[in-house]
Amino acid sequence: MDKKARFEKAVREILELIGENPDREGLKKTPERVYKAFLHLTNGYAKDPKEVLGEALFSSSNDEMVLVRDIEFYSLCEHHLLPIIGRAHVAYIPDGKVVGLSKIPRMVDIFARRLQIQEQMTEQIADAIMQTVEPKGVGVVIQARHMCMEMRGVEKICSTTVSSALRGVFKENLKTREEFFSLINAPQPQRF
Repeated sequence: MDKKARFEKAVREILELIGENPDREGLKKTPERVYKAFLHLTNGYAKDPKEVLGEALFSSSNDEMVLVRDIEFYSLCEHHLLPIIGRAHVAYIPDGKVVGLSKIPRMVDIFARRLQIQEQMTEQIADAIMQTVEPKGVGVVIQARHMCMEMRGVEKICSTTVSSALRGVFKENLKTREEFFSLINAPQPQRF
């Protein structure tokens, strides 16, 4: 039995275990739909962050902070397979090379599209940029809502979890860290 058939069989069994009839009209195609959804929601496993970043490195004399903020993402909690919905703010200070701006959100998606805990994802993004781009420092802040806290458990609606990972000058230099936090907390600019 191939992976798709095994996955669909497992979903069908879950439906039966919760007391549903997987053969009723509304559920007949649910196992196939869930399989396709999980392929999409976990496609980060098939991507190498170092390759993605490495494809877009350019020499540069810039030595000032580069920040991409408010990167929306969706992930799945590795403990309950429930959604994590959030925004990432990623900054780095170049040291002879910059990375194409679109690669930063792609990096967030690579790690978000895996079963995750927020703290680990924050660290993974910072470490991948630090190792591949080799900047003077990296700062990553993630703000997210966890459906495992809102839909079940403590059921605290709209609570937000914030995590950060600071590397290099972002950790060592107070002024750099303050500039980073000031920029990510600044009021939203008008949309163009």
